[in-house]
Amino acid sequence: MDSTLDCLALAGLAVAAFVLLTGCANMMLMFLLWLLYLSLVNVGQIWYSFGWESQLLETGFLGIFLCPLWSLSRLPQGSPPSRIVIWSFRWLIFRIMLGAGLIKIRGDRCWRELTCMDYHYETQPVPNPISYFMHRSPWWFHRFETLVNHFIELLVPFFLLLGRRMAILHGLLQILFQVLLILSGNLSFLNWLTVVPSLACFDDASLAPLLGRRLRQRAARLQRPGTRGHSPALGSCVRRVLNISLGLLITYLSIPVVLNLLSSRQVMNTSFNSLRIVNTYGAFGSITKERTEVILQGTSSLDPNDPTAVWEEFEFKCKPGDLRRRPCLISPYHYRLDWLMWFAAFQTYEQNEWIIHLAGKLLAQEEETLSLLATNPFAGRDPPRWIRGEHFRYKFSQPGGKHARDGKWWIRKRIGPYFPPVSLQGLRKFFEDRNWPYPVQD
Repeated sequence: MDSTLDCLALAGLAVAAFVLLTGCANMMLMFLLWLLYLSLVNVGQIWYSFGWESQLLETGFLGIFLCPLWSLSRLPQGSPPSRIVIWSFRWLIFRIMLGAGLIKIRGDRCWRELTCMDYHYETQPVPNPISYFMHRSPWWFHRFETLVNHFIELLVPFFLLLGRRMAILHGLLQILFQVLLILSGNLSFLNWLTVVPSLACFDDASLAPLLGRRLRQRAARLQRPGTRGHSPALGSCVRRVLNISLGLLITYLSIPVVLNLLSSRQVMNTSFNSLRIVNTYGAFGSITKERTEVILQGTSSLDPNDPTAVWEEFEFKCKPGDLRRRPCLISPYHYRLDWLMWFAAFQTYEQNEWIIHLAGKLLAQEEETLSLLATNPFAGRDPPRWIRGEHFRYKFSQPGGKHARDGKWWIRKRIGPYFPPVSLQGLRKFFEDRNWPYPVQD
């Protein structure tokens, strides 16, 4: 299975690299990229359970129809983007932003009270160094941020319906908003991806100054009457049929999505079809007011209840752990395990059995699992006999305060145990009951 997944990922990487480096693509290549990622998402289970997986699939699916059928020319003749595709991208950004705005207004009351930004920077999944300082902004600035968020997500989407100039303004505001989100947190590739449908808000005239003179002249020649010949090529005819079919498909699949947007019981980041072509979106419908973290610790002691046992912490690549480690700056890269640990921290281990699975692999010191961590305290030593999960409450230190002067970005206080000490032998039945491969120590 691992080799199959590696081959799928490498094939997608090779095709994507070709498109990126050459600037050439056709419908066949884009369809292949979409199909490969759909395959990974469908088998990825909780590892691919994030909302932007569906957003990437929908964006990639629409990207198929931007390209000519067969040609790999950078500026193909007779293949201008269809208005249907352009408006499909605009419909996507409309749903992304409006869905995010509505889920907030209908969700946590702090969005209505304009207080959510008092907590967001500290409690978001993976803060970055700028988050540390943004958290200490004055209260009035946090209120202003929340109002701007509501304006961008609830009102600006309707600019798309108000003509060319307002559509361009919509695109500018959405891109600026996404840039601000990128700067203030590590939200994976979500914000980078959201910029893509925003580009459909701009027409040729508004984008022309960004293009080279030769490219503008070539595009102008292709637009002259008679350039394309008297009869359209077969590929152009097929593409036209496909574009019309796309419009009908998007319209049909949008029905449950629109009903969901209008519903007081709106759900976010949900697909109503197995191909994830038209989906619902949303983010931060509820805000956690306190940051809690699960810290995994191991010991070589024979007795985990021995008060003299030395417990050593496993450090993750980006999520808070070591109080003196600076918050990472990693977007658009996505540390999936760090994100899953954030979700697990405000639930229980019974609701996240995968974390016991992870503990078993750490007990066995599996190389593939250890590669997902920043540090392994048992490297070059015998594997730990026991691993436990401890639950801590984390807060940013005060810039310039006592803890900050001591080099600490975080302050933490123990809440209690998250899961009890487990041994590899003690987990055998747990693994067998779930038909999971039992980890074997190297």
